[in-house]
Amino acid sequence: MRTLPVFFAAAALVLGSAFAAMAAPLANCSKKVESFDFVVDYSGSMMMSYPKLKKVKMEVAKSLMLSINDKIPSLNYDGGLHTVAPASTILPQGVWDRAALAKGVAKLRSNFDIVGRLTPMGDGLKAHEGTFAGMKRKAAVIFFSDGDNNRGSDPVAEVQSLYQTQRDLVVHIVSFADTKNGKATLDRIAALNKDCVYVDAYELATNEAALDKFVKEVFCGAEDEVIVLRGVNFAFDSYALDNKAMGILNEAATLIKSKPGTPVSLQGWTDYIGSDEYNAKLSQHRADSVKSYLIKQGVPASRLTAIGKGKSYKYDNKTAEGRYMNRRTEVLTD
Repeated sequence: MRTLPVFFAAAALVLGSAFAAMAAPLANCSKKVESFDFVVDYSGSMMMSYPKLKKVKMEVAKSLMLSINDKIPSLNYDGGLHTVAPASTILPQGVWDRAALAKGVAKLRSNFDIVGRLTPMGDGLKAHEGTFAGMKRKAAVIFFSDGDNNRGSDPVAEVQSLYQTQRDLVVHIVSFADTKNGKATLDRIAALNKDCVYVDAYELATNEAALDKFVKEVFCGAEDEVIVLRGVNFAFDSYALDNKAMGILNEAATLIKSKPGTPVSLQGWTDYIGSDEYNAKLSQHRADSVKSYLIKQGVPASRLTAIGKGKSYKYDNKTAEGRYMNRRTEVLTD
């Protein structure tokens, strides 16, 4: 969907080195995903030297995971840490805590014997299907691998199966590929989903701007993704429009009517307090309330679709301002 270009005083567009310790989290991030999981290839080839940096691949992977963890915006995500080849759980999916994830990364070893440590990458991905299925949507899996696979099922087919059975999940790739076959495998996985962010580990490790870009693309929506009508927010447990909101919607109605024929979606949201069922109904009431008012201002009902989206974690629910912004209506166009 495209945003409705509402430009008036009371409406606002909501803006949404890898080895450096404790890099600052990204700011001005419009939340794109609800959960993420670091999935790292734990095979023998990842215990070998990464030629581009002359360091063990796993050591580089650990440093990158820590740097990404430091850069993740301070929002309410779920997170976890898993390995493939072999498959194991280092940190199960749950409420993301920056320090806890860093401790999980520190547990990863980089000094396993290479001999006899084969790479059943596809089998490992399949083993975590239950974890992926249970992730909050939208979900991001960040896969750290060199792409080598020499045992078990085809990893490309396993990711393809995930996409066929899992909605709103994207596998992103941090590539350590140093063989033709490994690169081909990762390229094929990336090609399965147009939203996959594919980046070379060397680039992330040597270019902080590239690291920022990667984190932003995975975790943050486009800056012009959503228009939030500031002032068309609601008191706690309410869907009543006050005089300020009505004034803003008067101007919004004028702009909507100036673009005849354009369908408009009105998305109502709540903060995180209360049950999912109750907030689903409350968010629908908020969207309906805005729709009814716009109809009274002459916007054809046929152009308006009111959708209750339930709880929102786009803004920080730990603060009064964040909860207020989560109790909002967004206006989008098809």
